[in-house]
Amino acid sequence: MLSKNKIKFIRSLELKKFRKENKAFLAEGNKLVSDLAGHFRCKLLVSTREWLNSNTQISADEIITVEKDELSRASLLKTPQDVLAVFETPVYKLSENNPRKELCLALDDVQDPGNLGTIIRVADWFGIKNIYCSNGTADAFSPKTVQATMGALARVKLHYCDLKELISRLNDVPVFGTFLDGKNIYENELSANGLIVMGNEGNGISKEVSELINRRILIPNYPQGHETSESLNVAIATAIVCSEFRRRQI
Repeated sequence: MLSKNKIKFIRSLELKKFRKENKAFLAEGNKLVSDLAGHFRCKLLVSTREWLNSNTQISADEIITVEKDELSRASLLKTPQDVLAVFETPVYKLSENNPRKELCLALDDVQDPGNLGTIIRVADWFGIKNIYCSNGTADAFSPKTVQATMGALARVKLHYCDLKELISRLNDVPVFGTFLDGKNIYENELSANGLIVMGNEGNGISKEVSELINRRILIPNYPQGHETSESLNVAIATAIVCSEFRRRQI
């Protein structure tokens, strides 16, 4: 039986205030919960008995079996599946050494949860293990972002920090950023390590961060000089940039 208090608790995790207070986040859906279960401590699992019988390897501090109509009362989805779970929010040690050794992403006030979730999926696809987010970037553990990651949160670490302070300590590390006056990415030298900074959907990379970028790159439109859209969606731009970096390393 799913009590009213449990339903209230689950639904409260839609708000950042309660996610922070409970150090927990919500994930919904058969595959998503299965993907995350082996990586984060599961504090509460609510599922149909059929789903639970098919996923006996998954453990949780508390398990509640319900009928589908009962689960729908707690779900934030329009079309709930067979399971939802409350996971403990991970806390990763912030290290500036990662960009010295490997390719990392930095997000400067990316606001849209869907864009953020897609960027995390892109990072996962291209083997980028660490993303540094400005404190103004959307919360990676909001329900919308968690759903959009499609399980990539299990393999990509998110670090919220003061980006200007972080980048200022990188010294001779390559720090890339996309700008309209940058050098053509397809003709520019790219490194196997460093930081790729992606900016806000409307304003791009902030002035204070852009001043610290030492490799300005451009994704050219085709044909060059032809009238076209003002800019690319930040998630799409991230995918193009990451793809080109990885192509050079094959």
